[in-house]
Amino acid sequence: MLVWVNAIINGVLIGLAYAIAALGLNLIWGVMKVINLSHGAFIALGMFAAYLSIKLLGFSVYTALIPIFIAGLAVGTVAFFVSLYRVLNEKELSTLLSTYALSLIIIGLGTFFFTTNPRAIDTHMGSFTLGYSSISYARIIVGVVSLLLAAALYLFLFKTSLGKAIRAVSQNPTASKLYGINTTLVLSVSFGIGVAFATVSGALIASLFPFTILSGSVYELKSFVICVLGGLGSPAGAILGGLILGLLENILTLKIPVDYMPFIEFTILVIILLIKPSGLWGRR
Repeated sequence: MLVWVNAIINGVLIGLAYAIAALGLNLIWGVMKVINLSHGAFIALGMFAAYLSIKLLGFSVYTALIPIFIAGLAVGTVAFFVSLYRVLNEKELSTLLSTYALSLIIIGLGTFFFTTNPRAIDTHMGSFTLGYSSISYARIIVGVVSLLLAAALYLFLFKTSLGKAIRAVSQNPTASKLYGINTTLVLSVSFGIGVAFATVSGALIASLFPFTILSGSVYELKSFVICVLGGLGSPAGAILGGLILGLLENILTLKIPVDYMPFIEFTILVIILLIKPSGLWGRR
């Protein structure tokens, strides 16, 4: 029984970290209807930013989260003007190819500088004992930080003028422009926030699992599954999808090999697309 309780708690905590990665992808889709294929590359960038912050600057992975978020916001805003701005009103294939090219550039440079050797961050946090099982404090911190980030995004979107402008542009960009909203600024900041969430989620995940420069693609796939499961464009749906995926991973792997999880995740993706394409919390 305690094993199942442990799996559920761990599933919720890691699911919250997955949800933060998916929130960035969801925000970009919700505001500009762009599927960001560079999302995994930015997650990997966040992993190495955390690793280098510890090795070179002596930060802990948690104190490095704020500079990583700010750097992700800045890099994402610049990346919007470099890769997306000119093709934003073109056909979907143009934005797909543009973000995919951006991903190839980041992964190519990352492979050149960091190689594909695995790295790991040792947090030395110990664990909380629950009967015969234990939950690491690192996972608890990751879960709490993820919750705080999700709450901060909610407050930003619903309580600040820039957040309200982002919501207005996501619903009707033409009317927003007529009301005097600087849509270019809103779109660039939205892409920057999406990238910032990707990099911070990468740093959080790197505090739990080993990683390479290619690891971002795994979490990009999970982010797509979460977005489709919860509903594309729905922040609450991303949280719900992340929790479901985290619980499934931790509960199912008690009975089946972990190698089967990508197959199960793809199956969930296909089933949701077939029976409820708008997702569990999405809007039609």
